[in-house]
Amino acid sequence: MQVTETLNEGLKRGYTIIVTAAELDDKVVGKLKEAQPEVEMKGFRKGKVPMAMMRKQFGPRLMGEAMQEAIDGAVNDHMETSGDRPTGQPEMKMANADWKEGDDVVVEVSYEKLPDVQDTDLSKVKLERMVVKADETAVDEALKNLSESPQAVTFEEKKGAAKDGDQVLIDFVGKIDGEAFEGGAGEDYPLVLGSNSFIPGFEDQLLKTKAGEEKAVTVSFPAEYQAAHLAGKEAVFDVTVKEVRGSKSPAIDDELAKKFGAEDLEGLKGQIRERLEAEYNGASRAIAKRKLLDELDTLVEFELPQSLVDAEANQIAHQLWHEENPDVQGHDHPEVSPTDEHMSLAKRRVKLGLLLADIGQKAEVKVSDQEMTQAIMNQARQYPGQERQFFEFVQQNAQFRQQLQAPMFEDKVVDHIFDKATVTEKVVSKEDLQAAVEALESED
Repeated sequence: MQVTETLNEGLKRGYTIIVTAAELDDKVVGKLKEAQPEVEMKGFRKGKVPMAMMRKQFGPRLMGEAMQEAIDGAVNDHMETSGDRPTGQPEMKMANADWKEGDDVVVEVSYEKLPDVQDTDLSKVKLERMVVKADETAVDEALKNLSESPQAVTFEEKKGAAKDGDQVLIDFVGKIDGEAFEGGAGEDYPLVLGSNSFIPGFEDQLLKTKAGEEKAVTVSFPAEYQAAHLAGKEAVFDVTVKEVRGSKSPAIDDELAKKFGAEDLEGLKGQIRERLEAEYNGASRAIAKRKLLDELDTLVEFELPQSLVDAEANQIAHQLWHEENPDVQGHDHPEVSPTDEHMSLAKRRVKLGLLLADIGQKAEVKVSDQEMTQAIMNQARQYPGQERQFFEFVQQNAQFRQQLQAPMFEDKVVDHIFDKATVTEKVVSKEDLQAAVEALESED
């Protein structure tokens, strides 16, 4: 077998592989000898079929197998020897398309390899990380919001007209073209105005109503309404307001705390403080991660595989086109060509993706089976009642598992870099952190 380099340009590689006829014949004979003890033919005992007859019957099929094995073996040997890692499946084609048995096999192989990424001194990375403490003002504000939440608020009868946030106790009958429809009636229904729990426009028409008042409420069901026989149709609801109830927030005390699963008010404050600081830490990490990626982007330079850049730029352009044209759901649309801006963003993404992968590989960063299982379970909770089907889908879909694993791996690599980098903490206010988050979002 002969391997000759035909292209060495940047990251592009090309080779001509020649598998001689003698090598192929040896492989075919070896396969026939291996199978001979188990072969039976009419007129011959098991294992006694002459090689010539076996070759006549099985030779063509085994020749194809031998060719594929020889070529795959040559490519694999080359990759191990050279250390090249192709960006995708190498392209292979027969150079002698008119090949016949007895000829050498000539195959042309081409691919683009992943670049060799230089070792990065992560201690040179210098970052500032924002730290926000949950002060008493923030905890008190969160407590107030809890006391005004639907889980805590109670309602008591009041006089006067209903306003936004009040609860009205109603009887109603809905009709389409003068005929009542199934599921369109209710009695003693407590409806909180402004909760958006009814059809759009329904609650607004009950504002300023009073107890004992009757009102015809006209609304149109949304075009995408789940009940197809009602979708897009206009309905009139005959509504009787039986009571108007004003909202009442509970006292901020131990009883409120117990409603939210805490033993007492101090315990609830502790839970709130932990939750707030977890939110602050998450936002702070996102900002630090962006600064880290910006730093790495300027710290390291290496050649990028054009095939990966082109693929990423096309994906960016396609995604942004759909965001600008949300009414087009499928892919039946004009061709979308990447702009210079798309190409620039694609180069950054490919570069950082390859760099993080290289750092993670050298640091032996791995996503454990337990972490993957937890991630799959978290995803499965989004499909209540269909968990089993979701698990089966994940088991059979390697690409989806990779999509789950990739961001987890990236986050672990980022944490590894944070550990190695020089990170200083800066205590800031909640408002400063929020401003930094908004600035980050405006860049995306």
